[in-house]
Amino acid sequence: MTQKVRTRIAPSPTGFLHLGTARTALYSWAYARHFGGEFVLRIEDTDVARSTQDSVDQILASMQWLGLNHDEGPVYQMQRLARYHAVVEEMLAAGTAYRCYATPEELDAMREAQRARGEKTHYDGRWRPEPGKRLPPIPAGVKPVVRFANPQSGVVSWDDLVKGPIHISNSEIDDLIILRPAPEGAPDGAAALGVPTYNFAVVVDDSDMAISHVFRGDEHINNTPWQINIFRALKAPLPQFGHCPIILGDDGQKLSKRRGAVSVTAYEDAGYLPEAMLNYLARLGWSHGDEELFSREQMVQWFDGSHLARSPAQWDPAKLAWVNAHYIKTADDARLAGLMQRQLASRGVLVDELELLARAAALFKDRCTTVVELADWAEMLFVPVKLRDEDLATHVTAAVVPALRSLRSQLADVAWDKASIAAALKETLAAHQLKMPQLAPALRVLVCGRPQTPSIDAVLTLFPRHQVLERLQHL
Repeated sequence: MTQKVRTRIAPSPTGFLHLGTARTALYSWAYARHFGGEFVLRIEDTDVARSTQDSVDQILASMQWLGLNHDEGPVYQMQRLARYHAVVEEMLAAGTAYRCYATPEELDAMREAQRARGEKTHYDGRWRPEPGKRLPPIPAGVKPVVRFANPQSGVVSWDDLVKGPIHISNSEIDDLIILRPAPEGAPDGAAALGVPTYNFAVVVDDSDMAISHVFRGDEHINNTPWQINIFRALKAPLPQFGHCPIILGDDGQKLSKRRGAVSVTAYEDAGYLPEAMLNYLARLGWSHGDEELFSREQMVQWFDGSHLARSPAQWDPAKLAWVNAHYIKTADDARLAGLMQRQLASRGVLVDELELLARAAALFKDRCTTVVELADWAEMLFVPVKLRDEDLATHVTAAVVPALRSLRSQLADVAWDKASIAAALKETLAAHQLKMPQLAPALRVLVCGRPQTPSIDAVLTLFPRHQVLERLQHL
């Protein structure tokens, strides 16, 4: 590859970073890393009415959590208004753009007439300069938009990195608005210069930033012909495009901000690990043989832009949970302790005993699919457990209460380690002629608030002795 690889992700801060954009960011990042290139973060904030700083902050936090570090940026489009305006002026001078003074009412009437004639609705070129054409008088008080003079014949073609060859006739494309007057409340710079539209600004940005490869969702395929034509009008090199199919929700409909998609940071809050999310997102539209589980480093090694799926993938919460469970089982216990500490703090349970949390993580993580579940287990170590009547009735029966009282007396004196606790349990079982399945569930209910846990002698070592004795004293 002779050209330096430069990819980008360009989210709009009109909401959270959703899963489809996160997957696109991952593919763009991995492709740049695979080829030793650069990855750019751009914030496309020209939707002045809907863009918010909270959304920007959430996007940056999501990218940081996923570990998709960028080499340049974040670049904000609203800080580049002067550049867009300068390019518009160059295009006006070159005749590749023109001012249009048609009012919204005129355009509505135009489209209504086209529909009445059974025609496809599109701008009719009434303000497009052409040899021998007489334009209407410029109306007073009307702020013009600037339109791109799209070629009126020929075909736009490109070899898509995902879809393969795509051809769209220029006759299907009308003259795109590339600059419009700023809305009320826009910053001073925007009010003076006007605001560029998406399809124009993205071309100027990609050209200025020397972007070589663009991965994005296939909802952008219809935008690509306009963008290619603008690249050519600017005499700028074309990037290679790769349009990835959408992600479907578990209901088979498009997963989107408006239909059930939650933010990337919501998955962090729900106890998922970033390496699990990256692994799962990568497999939603890309494969490397039959590999289901792989590291970030392996993905970078393998991701060369091939083997991207052409058909939509379906979001599967159960599969994500399985992947996350794998990474929790293999995660460092000290790291899990810090994550558990934050989860507990979000519930108002402040814990500074990280070594204890690490021991709890080691014991419970094989049973957990999320850090939230790990925190659920650990919470019993720091707050009183709630005893359910049905558990007490089922397990803390008259047959085992004497044995529990005896065990409490023994536990008051033994060394507080797994082997000594196991020995005390064994002695109690023999003295009262009981089996472990009779005694252990009752002990678990009283101490842990649940009838099933890992080996009870190991679990008890997590508690301070006095806490165990207190939970057994009301027999």
